[in-house]
Amino acid sequence: MTAMELEQIVLQARQQGDVAGLMAHIPYARLIGMDMALDESGNPRFLLPFQPKNIGNMALPALHGGVIGGFLENSAIVHLMWTRASTQMPKTIDFCVDYLRSARAVDTFARCEVTRQGRRIAHVTATCWQSAPAEPVAVARVHFLLT
Repeated sequence: MTAMELEQIVLQARQQGDVAGLMAHIPYARLIGMDMALDESGNPRFLLPFQPKNIGNMALPALHGGVIGGFLENSAIVHLMWTRASTQMPKTIDFCVDYLRSARAVDTFARCEVTRQGRRIAHVTATCWQSAPAEPVAVARVHFLLT
């Protein structure tokens, strides 16, 4: 997919409010089963529905840390693409995730906040939880280069 095609997909999804259409074009999101919906105030909220293939520790069972990290990074990217004026793909500069507790074999949710956005750099915080937002499973901080 070219940058021009991606920009058209993002623009069309925004105009139509079609978040599922946007998520369908992200290969890793499709692989892990990630989805996005808009909450009552129009902010993106992400869902990672439980799938046995995403388990990393069968003894607990717990979701694989890489799946959680990928879910958070993709959530931050899509959040930034959905909420900023530009339709261009942000480029990850650095990504740091803090794993706070084991992610059980249940549905996992995430929300993001753009904590700082300049002309060239954006900082996004992504938080994921399972039973309650006040009990996060992991928190990520991501810096993006805005093109």
